[in-house]
Amino acid sequence: MQIFRHIILAVALAAASFGALAAAPASARAALGKPDLEAIKAATTDEHSQYYYPTLLRAFLRNDTTMTSVEYQYFYYGTLFQEDFDPYRKPADPERLEALAPLLSKQDLSPSERSELLDYTMQAVEEDPVNLRQLNNRIFAYEQRGSTNLARIWQNKLNHLLLVIAASGTGADMENAWIVVSPQHEYDFLNLKGIKATQHRYEPPHYDYIEVEHADKQHAGYYFNIEELLKQYFLKHPSELKE
Repeated sequence: MQIFRHIILAVALAAASFGALAAAPASARAALGKPDLEAIKAATTDEHSQYYYPTLLRAFLRNDTTMTSVEYQYFYYGTLFQEDFDPYRKPADPERLEALAPLLSKQDLSPSERSELLDYTMQAVEEDPVNLRQLNNRIFAYEQRGSTNLARIWQNKLNHLLLVIAASGTGADMENAWIVVSPQHEYDFLNLKGIKATQHRYEPPHYDYIEVEHADKQHAGYYFNIEELLKQYFLKHPSELKE
């Protein structure tokens, strides 16, 4: 896993995202806690459940703010149990993404550039609904367009997903590792927290350890639990276990 080649998360939006997360009541994080992945699997694959994944997905893609923190937890981790789950998937339309990359460092986008970025980010989110990076880029495009209400709606979606990850642990050690559904989320999560990743290493049996610059003066790095991520990936790609 490579560190970002491009800084594609606007600094102001990153501060807003994790500022809102830090301001979230401790009770909200505690109420979520570490996810019960077995319960989430059962509920998100049961069409009669209020947490059925397609139902949550439709709610997420609507421009409203009615989803609860618990629904966001089931939605985020429910991604693991979908037939098309692939934590190592290539980004949507890579060539188009590369062409759009320079826009993300501009202070002012033209109307056509804003439309192009909004169109791409929607395509990316429809393919991968918990794509933290493209959710953030969509907020940036709405801010550039002056669509304050839409920016706030999508900021709310992103903040809830960040809260879900933050509530899964502290990242301080293996026992309290944050649980993610994509290795890329390790970098995006830390980036939105204002921490720069410097090195990555895999630590058996199922942890990623990300070394960071000492911006927070507390930890040299953070742990991420990728046990379920790997389990579900190899269930769908058993041939890779032999490689």
